[in-house]
Amino acid sequence: MCRVLQLGAEEKYSTNAYEEIDLIIIDEIDRLKIQHLEQLRDIYDQNDLAIIFIGMPGIEKRLARYPQLYSRIGFAHEFDRLSKDEIHHIMEYKWEELRLSVQLEDFANYEAVTSIIKITSGNFRLIQRLFTQIERILEINNLETITTEVVEAARDSLVIGVK
Repeated sequence: MCRVLQLGAEEKYSTNAYEEIDLIIIDEIDRLKIQHLEQLRDIYDQNDLAIIFIGMPGIEKRLARYPQLYSRIGFAHEFDRLSKDEIHHIMEYKWEELRLSVQLEDFANYEAVTSIIKITSGNFRLIQRLFTQIERILEINNLETITTEVVEAARDSLVIGVK
């Protein structure tokens, strides 16, 4: 239907709704009820596609209680917090995305990066959320540099726990 509405493709009716789908990614799998998990198992069984489940740590233990589903799981991987090198790589990318250049030799940049690492503790999702707020603050205040003050203001606008 997406192809029909967005691309103007010819509408065709199929008995297999998944025929052109190779991969289904499901986030927050831990929020689904057993009947939804069974439905996903059925979709997997009837179609030649892969399914990726994303959930909170420990979800594999919950899924292990359902042997019909669990027997189809190829592997489970728990992501660790990002290392400093990985965070620095993401920082460079985020700075470039904002059309800025990060120079760790520059004390202000170094201080801002250190502040971001301290606030996020290597949590990728939190880094993404924090940079969304950093971008907003830069735009609102017509700033061209990410400073510790900008990072702190971005943190204050998020609900991320105790400072």
